[in-house]
Amino acid sequence: MKKAYIIATSFMACTILYLLEQAIAVDYVTKTIAKIVLFVVIPYIYLKFVKKSAIKDSLNLGRFDASTLKLGFILGLASFAILIAAYFIFRGFIDFDSIAHELQSKSKITPSNFILVGLYISFGNSFLEEFFFRGYVFLNLYNEGAKKLGYIYSSVLFAVYHIAIFKTWFNPALMGLALLGLIIVGLVFDWLDTKTENFMNSWLLHILADSAIIIIGLKMFDMI
Repeated sequence: MKKAYIIATSFMACTILYLLEQAIAVDYVTKTIAKIVLFVVIPYIYLKFVKKSAIKDSLNLGRFDASTLKLGFILGLASFAILIAAYFIFRGFIDFDSIAHELQSKSKITPSNFILVGLYISFGNSFLEEFFFRGYVFLNLYNEGAKKLGYIYSSVLFAVYHIAIFKTWFNPALMGLALLGLIIVGLVFDWLDTKTENFMNSWLLHILADSAIIIIGLKMFDMI
């Protein structure tokens, strides 16, 4: 029952966010509020009424020790460098002007609010995603004995969730490459979190990776 609940509710959450993003085309604030509600309430219901344990105890946040973040920091710096390098390698194949126009027209993300949005993405949004995809989906499946399922399902769901956000940005070849890359990233995040049985390492890695994306966004909006 626990594994089925995790899979069903996480898939439902990502489906709702996909519809808000692509079918209804809500602005960024509305989508963010919906994500916060889904990514917090669903795990809370699971921990409170299905697993019947305290959130802090279930996610092993009480075992947090800054010394355990070394690997996440090293991998985060590596991902930062890889993303910046990928930008310079593939920038000729990506229409950044169209992406900027879509962000401004559909999500209402403009140069005037991009810094604030960027800070939220780097710290707040990355926390939500790691809490949900790793803390809720992966670690709970992993600890329920479904280790392979946890790795595969959480990584694929994580990748498809992101592809739904920017599916109009890239050509099919780059989209396929992005999907594969995100699945691999998800697997690395999962593996990293098995070392401490919480999502703090993958959150640090996620922050550093998103920081590179924000820098690319600043360049896209001609802010640097």
